[in-house]
Amino acid sequence: MTVRVRRVYDPPEPEDGVRVLVDRLWPRGLSKDAARVDRWPKELTPSAELRRWYHAGEGSYAAFAERYEAELAGPEAAQLLHDLRDVVQSGPVTLVTAVRSPQESHASVLARLLSS
Repeated sequence: MTVRVRRVYDPPEPEDGVRVLVDRLWPRGLSKDAARVDRWPKELTPSAELRRWYHAGEGSYAAFAERYEAELAGPEAAQLLHDLRDVVQSGPVTLVTAVRSPQESHASVLARLLSS
């Protein structure tokens, strides 16, 4: 099982496998052809409230990850996460995001959950 996290602005690579955009909004200034996104499960992204809370600097990354995992336990998100795990079982998956620091974002939380 291979799950990678990359910025959506980085050029696609053959090792990416299935590219999954894990942002609620489409990345600015990027065409759909250039992004080469295979899936876009918006319901797996953090809620607007959680995003605002984290970006306002009100909590640590660890607290954000804990709250995000709680959101992913909801029925719709849990089903999408299960479906994405099935994709991971079939080959490499790359979670792509527009955030500047993907290693301290929701994408890395998803990657960890998908890899476990």
